[in-house]
Amino acid sequence: MKRLAGEAETTEINLVFEDNRYASLVFGQYDQNLAKLERRLGVIANANGNLVTIKGPPEACEHARSVLENLHARVQLGQSVSLGDVDGAIQEGALQGSLFPNDAEVGRVVFEQIGTRRSGAVRARNAAQDLYLRALKRHELVFAEGPAGTGKTWLAVGYAVLLLEQGAVERLILSRPAVEAGERLGFLPGDMRDKVDPYLRPIFDALADFMDARMLERGMQTGMIEVAPLAFMRGRTLSHACILLDEAQNATTMQMKMFLTRLGEGSRMIVTGDPTQTDLPPGQKSGLSEAIELLAGLEGIGHVVFRETDVVRHDLVRRIVGAYESAARRAGGGNEKARK
Repeated sequence: MKRLAGEAETTEINLVFEDNRYASLVFGQYDQNLAKLERRLGVIANANGNLVTIKGPPEACEHARSVLENLHARVQLGQSVSLGDVDGAIQEGALQGSLFPNDAEVGRVVFEQIGTRRSGAVRARNAAQDLYLRALKRHELVFAEGPAGTGKTWLAVGYAVLLLEQGAVERLILSRPAVEAGERLGFLPGDMRDKVDPYLRPIFDALADFMDARMLERGMQTGMIEVAPLAFMRGRTLSHACILLDEAQNATTMQMKMFLTRLGEGSRMIVTGDPTQTDLPPGQKSGLSEAIELLAGLEGIGHVVFRETDVVRHDLVRRIVGAYESAARRAGGGNEKARK
């Protein structure tokens, strides 16, 4: 293809899928998966039946082709394809080349996965989630930090339910600090449970994704599943349990020490949070950040950091998180210059 001096090089790739039904699943409803490819990779992707034409810079076109072929391989294996899976395939393609490097490995899933009776197989959508699931399987205590929308809590709850179903633990204990983020907890109506339930609602929602409603209700009634504020953990020894502390950036130093020392025989512990979104009073250090610093490198402890590029919610969430992090970096740079 000839081009004028200074004109960007472009190429065109035609990709044909033999099965129209598989092609429609790869392209997504109203071609939403192709639209995501266009936004993320800077290409133009037009679908016509089972044919898709990709136009743009050569490297970006090859990347898009690889992503579509990988998504097609997922569909052939009977796996679903969502916008989050498209994001994961794009990132994996950039980091490792392909989810399925060659034909001999089409049946092999590179990313780690978990599966419960209700949800079936749930596979990591990007390299950070893959590292997270591997850390959960390898370590007794895992810290996961990063922005909202990266799957920290959801995957932790799914893994906890898996351990319970496998008989590796006897109960689940899921907790959050009940911190007032500008609202006044005491003015909420109802008894103590009514007051703290709104703070624990995200955990209930995640449990509902991985457990049948009747099993969840039965587990709550028998104490096999316990959801409670962090303050209720004091004085307990939690043996043969999977314990999750969510929103840990709102735990104080003393609360974090108290929580971590609850770990008993045969138990696993997961601590998740976003250090940039603490609701603690000004000047009070987050127990999550301090614990990560103090315990770094200790045997049996895993630490996973999620970035803005690992957000798997709506694509707009990724851009919102990126805008806030860019503003924080600019503010940090300004403070550094002022000190100099």
